[in-house]
Amino acid sequence: MRVFVLSLVAMLLFSCRNEVKEEKELVVNNEASEKIEQVQEPFVPSYDFVGLEHIFNKKDDKVHVINFWATWCKPCVEELPYFEKLNAEYKDRDVELILVSLDLPKQINKGLKNFIEKKDIQSEVIHLNDPDQNTWIPKVDPHWDGAIPATVIYKGDKKMFYAKSFTYEESEKAVKKYL
Repeated sequence: MRVFVLSLVAMLLFSCRNEVKEEKELVVNNEASEKIEQVQEPFVPSYDFVGLEHIFNKKDDKVHVINFWATWCKPCVEELPYFEKLNAEYKDRDVELILVSLDLPKQINKGLKNFIEKKDIQSEVIHLNDPDQNTWIPKVDPHWDGAIPATVIYKGDKKMFYAKSFTYEESEKAVKKYL
């Protein structure tokens, strides 16, 4: 009888130990899943114009393409695939593309990040969070009325501003002027 009781106690201890181990593995797996989800979420830095102004003044050998857009702007969304294609085809040819989102700050986490993920946007996206448009719009271009889409293309001191939508062919032609 004593052997039976000891065997029963040993079985209970080992079975509880396995359950604890399984729970620990489950917790570790859940933590890993959470980390994977966090890594997959697109990171979108948000700046006021002073924090963003440096992207307009780079003195290097790259062609810089800066596109102002928003998820709620139909012409902006329609031209994004053209900029994505341009970015993919010219990234290795010293062309840097930055998409500057003008979405409302409260739309960043759900709207903008979901849009980037859904559309598989590979270009760098930055959010401009500066409500003082009357100050920063003329700094981008003195003739800009603030309508989007709008694009700045520059290399060194040579700069062009476009207050219009682009097709792929138009964006490629504009970039090639600087190559």
